[in-house]
Amino acid sequence: MIQIDYNSPVALKNFLDEKDMAMQKKFGQNFLVNPKARTRIVDMLEIKEGEAIWEIGPGLGCMTREILDRKADLTAFEIDRGFISVLNEIFAPELNAGNFRIVSGDVLKTWQKEVQDKRPVKLFGNLPYNIASTFIADTIEQGFAFERCVFTVQKEVAQRICASSSTKNYSSFSVLCQWQYDVSLGAEISAGNFWPRPNVASQTVLLEKKENPLECSNPKFLVKLIHALFSSRRKTVLNNIKSVLPPGVDPKEVLEKASLDQNMRAENLTVEDYVRLSETCASAII
Repeated sequence: MIQIDYNSPVALKNFLDEKDMAMQKKFGQNFLVNPKARTRIVDMLEIKEGEAIWEIGPGLGCMTREILDRKADLTAFEIDRGFISVLNEIFAPELNAGNFRIVSGDVLKTWQKEVQDKRPVKLFGNLPYNIASTFIADTIEQGFAFERCVFTVQKEVAQRICASSSTKNYSSFSVLCQWQYDVSLGAEISAGNFWPRPNVASQTVLLEKKENPLECSNPKFLVKLIHALFSSRRKTVLNNIKSVLPPGVDPKEVLEKASLDQNMRAENLTVEDYVRLSETCASAII
């Protein structure tokens, strides 16, 4: 059975060299080599024994070990075949015991089948922005929300997730997350805590499922609407909403019914505004 010193950049590099596994920048591979930071981050999940948890991008398994040590029922999604091979060796006992599974391939293509088999309670991931935003949007479209999510992302992405309306960091991702989750920033993690050392600082983000999210009759349309309004930030809501309305529906009328100023821009609308506008659009289209 393989054992890796997750705290040593030298040991990690030597291991990868021995396995002839070059780092894949396209997968955003950086390993958190600070053990205290790893513990603090996994603490945020508040794992209970036997809970079904998903981990996206386990890499060599440094965070996987933290999660499994807390007796979780863990499913890990990994796209890198080299890492999958190593994970199979490192966690052979857990795989044989049945409390750890590895799903190979792109999580954006595999998660829907997996959620039908066993619905997870919590989610962990060290994710690039494009994966995090697309994955959350996909789960919301399908009407699914985790009880608790902990992401480690670039600091600027963390600030984007938690941004308030009418600020420069407010984005479609902010709206989506804040519709289904109460969001809060965790600890900032400097680049020196990772190997290879990234060019930017990272930060943890906590998403806790809202007990009573705003009701929306058509989540898929809401996601479509949010993306449409943010597609050209300099344009007004009036201009951008036209792309999601069928011919014959007056966008000015829709905005008036939703009590929204047609000259506002996407970043000026609150989460409540977006949900109300989505419901108004739905009634107008019907």
